[in-house]
Amino acid sequence: MKNRRSVAHSSLSYFAASIDPPPLKNLAEFAGRAALVGFFGVLATAKAMAILSMLRRTELNVLELASQVANLAFVLLVLCMAGIRLKPQRTSTGWESRLTALAGTFLPLLLLALPFTGASPAIRITGLIVIAIGWVLSAYVIVWLGRAFSVMPQARRLVMSGPYGVVRHPLYLSEEVAFLGLVLLNFSPAALAIAAVHWPFQLRRMVNEEKVLLATFPEYLNYSARIPRVIPRLFLTLQPRKA
Repeated sequence: MKNRRSVAHSSLSYFAASIDPPPLKNLAEFAGRAALVGFFGVLATAKAMAILSMLRRTELNVLELASQVANLAFVLLVLCMAGIRLKPQRTSTGWESRLTALAGTFLPLLLLALPFTGASPAIRITGLIVIAIGWVLSAYVIVWLGRAFSVMPQARRLVMSGPYGVVRHPLYLSEEVAFLGLVLLNFSPAALAIAAVHWPFQLRRMVNEEKVLLATFPEYLNYSARIPRVIPRLFLTLQPRKA
C-alpha cells in the first residue's frame, strides 16, 4: 500500500512539475505579446488618422508628413514583429529590469503631452529631419532584427550582423535620434528633464539585456569585446604598414 501511495505521489509530483510551469510561461508570453500588439495597434491607428488629417490640409508640410510616415512604418513593423516574434530562451528576472524597460520605452511619449513651444522654422525643420532619419533607421534595424525583437530583457536569437555589426544596440541608438528630434520640436525645460530621465533608463536597459544575452549565448562575450555598445567607431585604427 505504501509503495502504491509513494508511486502515485511521485507520479502526481512529476505531472505537476512538468505541466504547471509551461502554461505559466506561455501565459506570460501571450500576455506580453497581446499587450504590445494592442498598444502599438492603437498607436498605428492614431498615426494613420493623423496622416490622413494632414493630407486634408490646404497647406501640406512635406517634412512633417515624411516624419509621420516614417514613424507609422516603424510602428507597423514593431506591431508585426511583436505578433510573430520567437519565444524567449531566457528572460531577465526581477522588477528592476522590467520597470527599466517600460520606462525606456514609454517615457518619450510624455513629449507628446507637452504644449508646442513655437520653435523657429529652422529648428522645426531640423527637428523634423532628425525625427525622419531616426524612424527610418529604426525601421531598418527592426527589419534586420526580425523575430528576435523584444521590449523586455529577453534572449530570443543572437543577431551580430548588419547594424548589429556596427554597435550592439542599434535600435536604441536610432530611437534616440528620433527622440532628439522630438526634443528639438518641443524644446523646453520640461523636454530636457524628460530626456535627462529617459537616457539613464535606456543605458541601464542595455546593461540588463546584455546580462541576459551573455548568460544565454557564450559567443556574446567575444562579440561585446569587438563591437561598441552604442557609439559607432567612426575612425578605423591606422595599422602600421609593413616595410
